[in-house]
Amino acid sequence: MSKRKKRRKLKKNVKYFICFLFVIIIIFFVFFIFVKHDNSNKIDGKFDDILNKIENDNIDKSFLNWYSNNYDIDKLISYLNKYGYNDKLWHELSGKSLIVLKDLQSNVYESMSNLAVIDNKKDNFTFSFIGDVSLADNWYIMPEYDKRGKGIDGILDKSVIDIMTKSDVMIANNEFTISDRGEKMKGKYYTFRGSPKRLPIYKEMGVDLVTLANNHVYDFGSVAFNDMLDALKEYDMPYIGAGKNIDEASRPYYYVSNGYKIGFVNATRAEKYILTPGATEDSEGVFRCYDTERLVNVIKEVKNNSDYVVLLIHWGKEDSHELEQVQIDTSKDYINAGADIIVGSHAHVLQGFEFYNNKFISYNLGDFIFNNETKDTGILQISLNNDGNFVYSFVPCLESNEYTKLLTGDKKDNLFEKMKGWSRGDINISNNGIISNNN
Repeated sequence: MSKRKKRRKLKKNVKYFICFLFVIIIIFFVFFIFVKHDNSNKIDGKFDDILNKIENDNIDKSFLNWYSNNYDIDKLISYLNKYGYNDKLWHELSGKSLIVLKDLQSNVYESMSNLAVIDNKKDNFTFSFIGDVSLADNWYIMPEYDKRGKGIDGILDKSVIDIMTKSDVMIANNEFTISDRGEKMKGKYYTFRGSPKRLPIYKEMGVDLVTLANNHVYDFGSVAFNDMLDALKEYDMPYIGAGKNIDEASRPYYYVSNGYKIGFVNATRAEKYILTPGATEDSEGVFRCYDTERLVNVIKEVKNNSDYVVLLIHWGKEDSHELEQVQIDTSKDYINAGADIIVGSHAHVLQGFEFYNNKFISYNLGDFIFNNETKDTGILQISLNNDGNFVYSFVPCLESNEYTKLLTGDKKDNLFEKMKGWSRGDINISNNGIISNNN
C-alpha cells in the first residue's frame, strides 16, 4: 500500500475515532444530566418528606440542601421516621443546635465582634458568676493587694482561683470605673476608680466577661467612663451593659460551646436617686431597666438568635437579704420574655434562689472582692450538658480582711442553710452545692 493510501486510511480512522468519541461524550453528557436530574428529584423528594415531618418555619429546602452537604441527611430521615421531630434532634445528630446550624449556614460568626466560640469538646460547658468586684485604687482591695506583694494570691485563696480559672466562662460585675482621669461625680458619697494597669488582674482571676450596668462605672464622669470602655477594648476584655449609646449598652455577648449558643444581657435598676446616666440613641451610659419594656424586647430578640439567654441584672436593696417586690415581679416578666437564667448583683450581700417555670433565678451574689467587711459570698456555677440541660451549683466563700476564701465543713453547711432560708420556694442545696427545686 502506497504511503498516500496509508495516510488517507489513517485520516479516515482518526475521523471515525473522533466521531465515536464525540458520540460517547454526548451519551455520557445525556446520562449525566439524566442521573443528576434523577438524583435531584430523589433529593428533592427527600427534602419534601423531611419538611412534611417538621413543623418549623426556620427550616426550608435551602437549609436542608446545606445540611445534606455537611451532614448525613439519611440519618435525619431515619431519626424522623423512628422518633418524629423535636428541636434536640439536630444536636443529637450533628453536635450542634438548630440555631448554631443556621448561623453556620449563614456564615455570620466571622463578622460578629460580640461572640466567642469555645471549642472545648467536653460533656459540660460551665460558666461561673461572681458578684461585685472592686479593683479601685481608692478603695480597700487594691491598697492591700499592693501592700501584700503576692499578686492575686494576696486577695484570693488558691482554691478559689482554681475554680475560677477552670471555668469555661467566668463573669464578674465590674463595680468601679477604669481610668486615671476624671473628677468625682457631685452629690455621690462613694466613688470608685481603678487604673487601667489593674486589668491584668482580671486575667489572673480567669475573668472572661465583665458587666458594667451598675451604679459605679460613671463615678468619675464622662472622661473616665470612656477611658474604661477604651481600656477594656484595648485589653480585649468583653463587656456588656454600658456603651457610647444605647445600642452598644444593650448589646448582648454570645458564647458558642458544645454546639449551643448562649446570649448574655446586662441591665441595671439599682439607684434610688438616679445619678448614673442611662445610655440613649446618641449619648453614653448604662443600660437601665427601670422601665422594663426595652429590656423585655432585647431579651426576646436575643432569644430568637440563641438557644439560651442569661440576664445579669443590678438590683435589690443594699445590705439586705430580703427581696424587693420589684425583683420578684420583674424577674417573671424577663423569664416570660425568654430569659433562661437570671443572676443579680448590687445588694452587697447574698440573696436567695428561685425556680420559676423551671428557669433559675439567683437574686444576688453580693460582694466577692470588694471591701474590708466580713461577708458570706460565693461562686455560682452553671453547667450545660450535651443534652441541653442545666446543673446549678453554689460554691460558698467568705470575704474577710480584703481576702476571699472557700468555706468548708460546718461553715459551708451553715451557709447552705442560710441560702435556703433566703430563697423562694422549696429549694434544696446538696452537700456538694447542687441547687434543685423540690416542688
